[in-house]
Amino acid sequence: MPTPPDAALDRRAVRRAFARAASSYDTFAVLQREVAQRMRERLDYVKLAPRAVLDVGCGTGESLAALATRFADAAVIGVDFALPMLARAAARTRPRSWLAHPLARLRAAAGPVRAPALVCADAERLPFAAASVGAVWSNLMLQWLDDPAIALREFARVLEDGGLAMFSTFGPDTLKEVRVAFGDDAPRVSRFVDMHDLGDALVAAGFADPVVDMEQFTLTYATPRALFAELKGIGATSARGDRARGLGGRAALARAEAALEATHRDGRIAATFEVIYGHAWKAPPSHTRDGHAIVRFAPQRP
Repeated sequence: MPTPPDAALDRRAVRRAFARAASSYDTFAVLQREVAQRMRERLDYVKLAPRAVLDVGCGTGESLAALATRFADAAVIGVDFALPMLARAAARTRPRSWLAHPLARLRAAAGPVRAPALVCADAERLPFAAASVGAVWSNLMLQWLDDPAIALREFARVLEDGGLAMFSTFGPDTLKEVRVAFGDDAPRVSRFVDMHDLGDALVAAGFADPVVDMEQFTLTYATPRALFAELKGIGATSARGDRARGLGGRAALARAEAALEATHRDGRIAATFEVIYGHAWKAPPSHTRDGHAIVRFAPQRP
């Protein structure tokens, strides 16, 4: 599942893009909010009472209030590697704005809702102790890693046995229209991992009973520039190491805009987003650190 070297992401460029997009993110993140809502609906079928919940890649903190309300007895921690995003999340979760959320007001009648902690950190190196949290939530973040399996292993490390990891990410058909429009300039478009590879990575990371599925969204835009403005507004600009730069990059963009214009249907251009959802439970270890198999015996009832 690792990204080929020629398509590897420039992590500093990714961080800069999201830092710049912090002030515009909430304006453009329509799909991100919809996917988060669908993930929250999936929690309705889960019985879980974690002592701590991590939102990895929390961005501006849109999901933090809902997670804190659903898991009222848990410490909720938002993690993001772009400090300006966390500043927005902090503003959103101040007590006044926190209680303005209708779900939070309902919970406040029964007892106070704890504001989340916020941590600036990388998903590939989470600064938390092993087996210290009961749930990890991550909405549309894994696609910004060269190898999502590294983050999944980190999720497994910090989760208690029986803890839940739930995530969403983009799949290979995402922005296929843009990829075609760029043609030979396709390095402008990120590489996305197939859902079957993600299922395999969950098992390899130590998760049990993984469930991975997919759905496609088609968003339409008045012009190619409107599409590119939205991508830039959420920080989703090209960060591939082999991306075109300078005058060559601008020329490639102009060619892609012309190609997208030619695909108009009823005055709109379409962009596909393949969203992959996954969740799995942290399995108890099957071997000790020195390689000995662990055999568990359930006591027999008289």
